[in-house]
Amino acid sequence: MGERNTTDFYVRLLSEVIDIHQYPFIKLIIDHRITEEEYNELFRLLDDLQKEYEIQKEEGLIDFSSLLVHFAGMLNEKLHPTEVIFALKKEGYYPSLMNEFIRIMNKEGI
Repeated sequence: MGERNTTDFYVRLLSEVIDIHQYPFIKLIIDHRITEEEYNELFRLLDDLQKEYEIQKEEGLIDFSSLLVHFAGMLNEKLHPTEVIFALKKEGYYPSLMNEFIRIMNKEGI
């Protein structure tokens, strides 16, 4: 087996032992073969959205659905927005933003 095949094999094994309930976001990253660059892009997007959320909240806005739409539109096509949001929430990333996204999705019946 070549080094690449061995690495892929190890990653598949690790993916199978990761507790999806404890680390659902990491499992999504592995299962959908997100590259390091794509991973970094996702967190840049989330950082920007978190900053915008805080600004809008400070300004007294109460409808943040445009942020959710932006997130869904900019998310890597390998990933599904709802899965990512719930996985990020479970792992404790961007708690206020993810809670707001979930509230919007529940309100909209998504």
